[in-house]
Amino acid sequence: MVGVPAGRVTVSDRRTQKSWQVEVAGFEMAAVPVTQEAYAEVTGRRPSSVEGGRLPVEGVSWWDAAEFCDALSRREGLTPAYALDREAERAEWDETADGYRLPTEAEWEYACRAGTTGPRYGQLDAVAWHQGNSDGRTHPVGGKEPNAFGLYDMLGNVWNWCWDVYDAEVYGTYRVLRGGGWADEHWSCRASVRRRSHPTFGIDDVGFRVARSTLPPSPPRP
Repeated sequence: MVGVPAGRVTVSDRRTQKSWQVEVAGFEMAAVPVTQEAYAEVTGRRPSSVEGGRLPVEGVSWWDAAEFCDALSRREGLTPAYALDREAERAEWDETADGYRLPTEAEWEYACRAGTTGPRYGQLDAVAWHQGNSDGRTHPVGGKEPNAFGLYDMLGNVWNWCWDVYDAEVYGTYRVLRGGGWADEHWSCRASVRRRSHPTFGIDDVGFRVARSTLPPSPPRP
């Protein structure tokens, strides 16, 4: 896990032409997307279309990703961040929990930019697997240059599920995806690009990475 300092980010939506500023508290984010090896170790499942231990897990739905976060938290003796009921389509986030979770999209964009203001934190081919260089497949995580925070594959390889609902009034329960993937053209592999998908869908260019809140220390006992 990599420590991401507090800061501010402006999130924008090309579809609605709206933008909004978000204050981001300090948090931790995994240096790489969850791998197939890690996902199988926690869940016993291998949903990806192309197998490889160090390849990013893909073909996972938003629900799969959120359930993985809770399972990993329990495995490590942490308090799960989520209360999930897939059948009822209900997901609640306990922001005081110390367990693993999905990043918010503001956290994701802030972490992706790592202090930069352009469309990417580096030259495209140096930082991302995309349609022009991926040979039509995912690649082992961490194979491209990291950003200034030490995060790899923030752009390209696989899209990342985020916690947020995309636009409840228009798209209902659809959740936000960020980062672009191996099948995308260069314009999708930018820090600002937002995509959406139904939380039950598993797609071969969509994965996720985990985050954790940085909580204040507990007060000393009297």
